[in-house]
Amino acid sequence: MLIKLAWKSTLNRKASVALTLVTIAISVMLLLSVERVRQDAKSSFANTISGTDLIVGARTGDIQLLLSSVFRIGHANNAVQWQSYEYIKAQRGVAWSIPISLGDSHQGFAVLGTDASYFSHYQYAKKQHLTFAAGRPFHNGQEVVLGAMVAKKLGYQLGQKIVISHGMGNTSFHHHDDNPLVISGILAATGTPVDKTLHVPLSAIESMHSTGHSKPSRMITRKQDATHHEHEHEHEHEHEHEHEHEHEHEHEHEHEHEHDSKNNNALVHNLDSKPGDLIGSTKQITAFLLGFDSPLYTLQVRRNINQYKGEPLLAIMPGVTLRELWEMLDIVEKILLLITLAVVLISLLGMLTSLLATLNQRRRELAILRSVGARPWHIFTLLISEAIFITVLGCAFGVALFYALLIAAQSGLQSQFGVVLSISALSTYELTLLSVIIGAGTLIGAIPAARAYFYSLADGMQIKT
Repeated sequence: MLIKLAWKSTLNRKASVALTLVTIAISVMLLLSVERVRQDAKSSFANTISGTDLIVGARTGDIQLLLSSVFRIGHANNAVQWQSYEYIKAQRGVAWSIPISLGDSHQGFAVLGTDASYFSHYQYAKKQHLTFAAGRPFHNGQEVVLGAMVAKKLGYQLGQKIVISHGMGNTSFHHHDDNPLVISGILAATGTPVDKTLHVPLSAIESMHSTGHSKPSRMITRKQDATHHEHEHEHEHEHEHEHEHEHEHEHEHEHEHEHDSKNNNALVHNLDSKPGDLIGSTKQITAFLLGFDSPLYTLQVRRNINQYKGEPLLAIMPGVTLRELWEMLDIVEKILLLITLAVVLISLLGMLTSLLATLNQRRRELAILRSVGARPWHIFTLLISEAIFITVLGCAFGVALFYALLIAAQSGLQSQFGVVLSISALSTYELTLLSVIIGAGTLIGAIPAARAYFYSLADGMQIKT
């Protein structure tokens, strides 16, 4: 009977109750949204890379190496020499390795140079392997494999030709127009930075960056060599017409030219045999991933890499570094949670204000109830039931708004920030939060209920002048 009366009393005050419901619903939506984004963002970070024991790059900060090699955020300060990579991957216990070369882009999306081992051994989430939505891996230096988001956003299809640009970011002043690549495959969506990456063979990266450097050097050298031989021939022709008493001087000149010719021919030979020298250095990569036959090798190889004499290198364990990265963001997470809790508290205080404001107007109503036999505890129960109704309805509408927001923001958060929101039932922690809100609403409703409890019948029936 009291519950039915409380429900009708709540419906009788539609305007004030509606405003209170809206404030509670919005606060509940914000609280659940922040909590869901926090959990899913943490899960997305943890799922970015899986099954990789070590990430190796030039010596820098642990988090910087992780961000640049896995999340494509920032830039690596230095590169890793190819000889170092070959030496380390041949060490005992190394089951597989994946070289990574970054530094190019295509319309704002990162380009990653690698080899076939990337598609065989790279894992994400709970050791899930990469799969193809269409096509196949690249087979030569003229092919490229697109991430799911790249193909979707740019509308690319298999067989199309694209041009890679030098440098990271949306703007580039140098395009590799002389090395167009054909799309051979499109990866299935992973919810990780892989979706926003173009994958090309390392040979394609080398070809793009070496074009236009080696050929001019060879041409210039050979031209100089040809000029030298022509000059030598002219000297020999002049020597044929010299007098006999200058024969000794002529022999000296011929010996000098022969010596210069040998040196020049040796230079040409070196240029032909070492084309890498023409572009300034041997082949380099940004970083590489390692997997081991047994976890027992991880710490030992990591220590050896960090003490490597060939060049300053850094080896990190991605799982440990991911936890460190999230701990750095922990303060932001707590601030967001405090803000949403403050919003919830403000909405509940708004409900308290509304109940107290209407309580003074309802004193005659309550006195009439007392006059027909309602006991003080009946009045208390009536008012606290109204507060519970308002709080529960506010939470219900808040949950509905929460799921509507999830559906609306899911694709945007995944494409822009790589955070995959899970549209699933409320977790135990989220249900606990709702229970706390309902409990807090009940306690706040007890304040006006307690005041009504002590109202006297004479006070309610007295006419104020």
